[in-house]
Amino acid sequence: MTLVENTLFGVRDKVQIAIERLRTYEPEDGYWLAFSGGKDSVTILRLAQMAGVKFDAHYNVTTVDPPELVRFIREQHPEVERHRPEMSMFQYILKVKLWPPMRQQRWCCELLKEGGGAGRVVMTGVRWEESPRRAKRRMVEACYRDKSMTYFSPIIDWTSADVWAFIHRENIPYCSLYDEGFERLGCILCPMSRQVERDMARWPKFVKAYVNTFDRLIRVRAERGKTTTFKAGEEMFDWWIDRRKRTRRSDAQMTLFE
Repeated sequence: MTLVENTLFGVRDKVQIAIERLRTYEPEDGYWLAFSGGKDSVTILRLAQMAGVKFDAHYNVTTVDPPELVRFIREQHPEVERHRPEMSMFQYILKVKLWPPMRQQRWCCELLKEGGGAGRVVMTGVRWEESPRRAKRRMVEACYRDKSMTYFSPIIDWTSADVWAFIHRENIPYCSLYDEGFERLGCILCPMSRQVERDMARWPKFVKAYVNTFDRLIRVRAERGKTTTFKAGEEMFDWWIDRRKRTRRSDAQMTLFE
């Protein structure tokens, strides 16, 4: 498998084009490289090294990352700066939001994953192929929340096949979870994930942590005068994890978010 494609203008070498992009947009203070430990992150990290551009890599700890991913980053990329949030996912649920993150209200990304990079050019591994929403992204674009920050995605036009071809060609270490069939390595039980059943089977301790948190959440909401139809954490978890129920405005959801 090669990283080239035929176009009306001849053959394009995607690796060389990405390297040229990195050199063209290199800021004086270097890139803030947003590193998650996934396949796209290890790809842009290697490309930045090949391009010889200045950068510093950063990993935002979410507290609900797969343990295997955390270990991979610690062992293979000790140079990446780790940033811990003010609170864990479970603390945010109990002390700040009083509801779990959902598809319609994904407050978790802003609080746990997207911090850092103010005033910098933030290099990401965003690709058009990943989702219809990301297909609308531009290679270079301003952050809508912080205009001092610019996002730069040098492999935005790469496919997953391109990424894996590059990883294998360059012998880049990657997290072992990919070899076990995981297609994404985001937060465990992410509301946007299509592999929640696999997550539940692989990491039962996280399931227990969510159930225990929801048990406490019911009590906390009652103490604050916020009612809920749920009687136990397990009942709330079953509702939360059910994609069909989470994507419609059910009576339980309306009551939960009073």
